[in-house]
Amino acid sequence: MRVIVQRCKRAQVTVNEETVGQIEKGLMLLVGVTHEDTERDVTWLADKVAGLRIFEDESEKMNLSVQDIGGHILSVSQFTLYGDCRKGKRPNFMAAARPEQAEKLYEQFNDKLRAHGLHVETGRFGAMMDVSLTNWGPVTITLDSQG
Repeated sequence: MRVIVQRCKRAQVTVNEETVGQIEKGLMLLVGVTHEDTERDVTWLADKVAGLRIFEDESEKMNLSVQDIGGHILSVSQFTLYGDCRKGKRPNFMAAARPEQAEKLYEQFNDKLRAHGLHVETGRFGAMMDVSLTNWGPVTITLDSQG
């Protein structure tokens, strides 16, 4: 599983010009699932995201997590995180999990974040979405459960 974490001041996702998820201060997550992913990957990444210390404390050190600041999460599924561009000009998405597997693990991931006491908004799985955010810092981190 792969997650792109972006610290943000605000983020929003729309489908057909309807807002389906939005947050203020917190984390914008792009979440990709591959064939080998299991609930173990889901748990590891949810724990990592919930505790990731990328918000500044009073000494301006990245020492606080999204939980510590009472921030929210906007989680958006993104199979293109597994696009392979090594050959040719068009990405190959063979490493991305089939939608049935990916949706199940994506939902489990969001549920595990909620179990940490986090408010989680989402996009709409499989839909064409417009995502906007104000990246704060900017801070962008890539997390990958496969090492």
